[in-house]
Amino acid sequence: MNAAAPTSTGRPVRYVAGLPQPPRALVMGVVNVTPDSFSDGGFWYEPGDAIEHGLQLVSQGADLVDVGGESTRPGAERPTPDEERRRVLPVIRELAAAGAVVSVDTMRAEVAAPALEAGARLVNDVSGGLADPDMLRVVAEAGVPIVLMHWRGHSDHMQEQAVYGDVVADVLAELRPRVDAALAAGIRPEHIAVDPGLGFAKTWDHNWTLLARLAELHALELPLLVAASRKTFLGELLADPATGERRPPAGRDAATDALSTTIALAGAWCVRVHTVPATLDAVRVAARLARG
Repeated sequence: MNAAAPTSTGRPVRYVAGLPQPPRALVMGVVNVTPDSFSDGGFWYEPGDAIEHGLQLVSQGADLVDVGGESTRPGAERPTPDEERRRVLPVIRELAAAGAVVSVDTMRAEVAAPALEAGARLVNDVSGGLADPDMLRVVAEAGVPIVLMHWRGHSDHMQEQAVYGDVVADVLAELRPRVDAALAAGIRPEHIAVDPGLGFAKTWDHNWTLLARLAELHALELPLLVAASRKTFLGELLADPATGERRPPAGRDAATDALSTTIALAGAWCVRVHTVPATLDAVRVAARLARG
C-alpha cells in the first residue's frame, strides 16, 4: 500500500461499500450520549434528547449519525459496559427505525454487537480494534464496515504517548498493522476506513501537521475519516489575544467548517462534526472547486 492520491480532489478518493456515496465528502453528525464529552457533554444525555438531536442532524443533511456513549476527552473515566449499552442502544434503535444511517462509536465488542442488532450499520472504533481483542471478529461476522482510528492508549494516559519522529509517517506505520489485523479477522477490504486520530496522543502541532499533509494518508489506499470538530487545538489557535484564554468549543464551529473544506479537498471520505449545515456547505464548495 503505497499509492499516492491527488492532493486536491474535492470528493472522496475512495468510498466505503454499503454506505452513501455522494459526489462529495460525507458528513457524519455526532450524537454524544454522555455527561462529560468535551464539547457537548450532558446536552443529549437523555435518550429522548439524543434521538431528537440525531433526527435533527439527519434533517439538516447528515449522511451518517455517530452515536457514542463513552467520552474520549483527555482524562475521561470509562463507563461500565452496561452503562454504555444503556446510553446508546435506545438511541440507535430509534434513529435506525427512522431511516438514519447510524454508526456506533465504541471500543467494546459487547457494545458493538447489540448496537448492530439494533440497526447500526458502521462501527467507529477509536482504538482501531486494540482496546477489545474481540471487536474485529464481531465486525467481520456482522459483515459491516469499521473505522480504525490511530490510537496509543485510553484517555487517562494517552497524552503521555504523544512522542513521534515524523507524526505522519508514524501514524501510517501504526495504522497498517491495524488494517492487516482487520483483514486477517475477515473484514472485507472495502469495509475498512481509517482515521488519523486528531487529538488522541497528539500535540496541537501534531494535529496541524497531519492536517497539512493529509493527502499522504491515502498511501493506505483506504477511505479516510477526519474528526477535527471543535477540538482543543482549534480553541488554542483562536484564543483571546488579550487574555490567552482558549475559545470555548461552541465558538469553534466556523474554524471547523474552514477545515472541512481543506479536508474534503484532500480527498477525505468523511468529516465527523457537531454541526451539519455549514459543514455540508463546505464540502459542497470543495467538490465544486475541484471540478474547476
